[in-house]
Amino acid sequence: MSRVGDPVARLRTVRIDGAAKQALETGRNRLLVAGVFFFFAFALIGIRLFDVSVMKGLDEPRAGTRTDPITLKTGRADIIDRNGVLLATSLWVPSLYADPQQIIDPQESARMLVKTLPHLTLEELTAKLSAKKRFVWVQRGLTPRQKYEVNKLGIPGLHFQHEERRAYPQGNLTAHIVGFSGTDAVGLAGIEKQFDGLLRDGAEAVVLSIDIRIQHILREEIARQIECFDGVGGAGVVLNVVTGEIIAMVSLPDFDPNLAGDAPADTRFNRATLGVYEMGSTFKIFNTAMALEAGTATLESGYDATKPIHFARHTINDYHAKRRWLSVPEIFKYSSNIGSAKMAVEFGSRTQRRFMEKLGFLDLAPIELPERGRPIAPSRWGRLSTMTIAYGHGIAVSPVHLASGVATVVNGGIRWPVTLLKREPELRIIGEQVLSGLTSEQMRRLLRLAVAHGTGRKASADGYLVGGKTGTAEKPNARGTYARKSLLSSFVAAFPVDDPRYVVLVMVDEPKGNVESYGYATGGWVAAPAVKRIVVRSAPLLGIHPKDEKSPEIRQILDVNIPQAKGQKRLASF
Repeated sequence: MSRVGDPVARLRTVRIDGAAKQALETGRNRLLVAGVFFFFAFALIGIRLFDVSVMKGLDEPRAGTRTDPITLKTGRADIIDRNGVLLATSLWVPSLYADPQQIIDPQESARMLVKTLPHLTLEELTAKLSAKKRFVWVQRGLTPRQKYEVNKLGIPGLHFQHEERRAYPQGNLTAHIVGFSGTDAVGLAGIEKQFDGLLRDGAEAVVLSIDIRIQHILREEIARQIECFDGVGGAGVVLNVVTGEIIAMVSLPDFDPNLAGDAPADTRFNRATLGVYEMGSTFKIFNTAMALEAGTATLESGYDATKPIHFARHTINDYHAKRRWLSVPEIFKYSSNIGSAKMAVEFGSRTQRRFMEKLGFLDLAPIELPERGRPIAPSRWGRLSTMTIAYGHGIAVSPVHLASGVATVVNGGIRWPVTLLKREPELRIIGEQVLSGLTSEQMRRLLRLAVAHGTGRKASADGYLVGGKTGTAEKPNARGTYARKSLLSSFVAAFPVDDPRYVVLVMVDEPKGNVESYGYATGGWVAAPAVKRIVVRSAPLLGIHPKDEKSPEIRQILDVNIPQAKGQKRLASF
């Protein structure tokens, strides 16, 4: 029997009601605190979203424009020409890989993929998709269209990964200069290899000295001569004689660096820097400069060229022999081997070797490329070597060596190390004085004489005062002799020769005479016309204007006194 109204029971009931109320109050307070916390949290998130998307949107990285360049740069740095034209850049491209453990039917999957990516082989792809691995590459560097087509197949186990790939917008045009990199963005040739570490930093673009406009002209004209004369290849250089900057450089045949892995080995060979050749009569430029500088000859001197020179088992002849006494200007004008050899004997082997060293003809060219050929010089520099080097046989150099040497001869005698990097005026290095200004001035007269009245007439470009020298060398064969029908035909020029700015060299390997050249394949017929067209097309782009070749000022600078016989002179004017 319960006792109603028991005080103890009433007290217990009151205590229970009080505890419940306290629990409810505590829960209500906690919910209120949590609600306030979440309110402020979402408020902060909303404020931040508004700040990022509206208030600070203009400060976020975005696609650049001409007035708003991209400042966020990752990956391998760009390579550009002297005017900012893009030569190499990096792109993010999709690459296709597979997880063979997820492939349901490897053979059927391979068959479907081969239809979409036809250069893959069914057998190799089936083997890859059947491998006991979790990762195999299927193809790296897909195009957007290829990625879309693969996605359409809906094959389980295929995945995409974005990778950095190098792209070369100019294609073949700068292949031997820029070079190329591999699938892992490692430089393998050219500037890409030479400056691999710098390019990997990705900070700033590497600016080359190349002018892509002149590069296009040079390549087009050399290709034209190779086709016209059925040559096996060719090379060319346009060089700034004041700074040593290479404005254009071509080696043909060439290749597409975007597809370098498929290019034949001969197309990747750089004839302009890696190939070394006996450059023939272009070396008479240096031979004559040596004689004038050493004082063993003057423009008034002369040599007996009536008979060939016989030395041991060797005979030195002239191609178009005059069979008479020739003055120094005539030796240069008619490209006399006999006269040049006799000039060399007078100043001697020691002087010749020392001069070749000063011009850099015995060392690797100081150009920023890994593909550089070492010159070939005589191990015993005797009397015969001295005579043959006088007209460009017995020593082999690269076309870049030759262009650099001619620049030194015509620019006042200063040797500037050649470079493929743009040189800012305030950063230009000091050149080395190799020749006197007087010798350089005399050589400019002789170079103009060879074009106006000598073997280089086809290089004459009205108003641009081209001065230069032909070169036709027989190539050595495996037997150690020379192949008379295997020629290396070249022409090297400076313009405007009264105040030289640029050297242009064109070389064609193994040209064959044609009807238009009357069967000749010499430098005067093959290379000289190309130099003329290059000068005419390039000069306006380089800021060089035509001059009046018959003006008194020009004639005073370039006229040459030509002795006809001892004691008699004739003035060669232009």
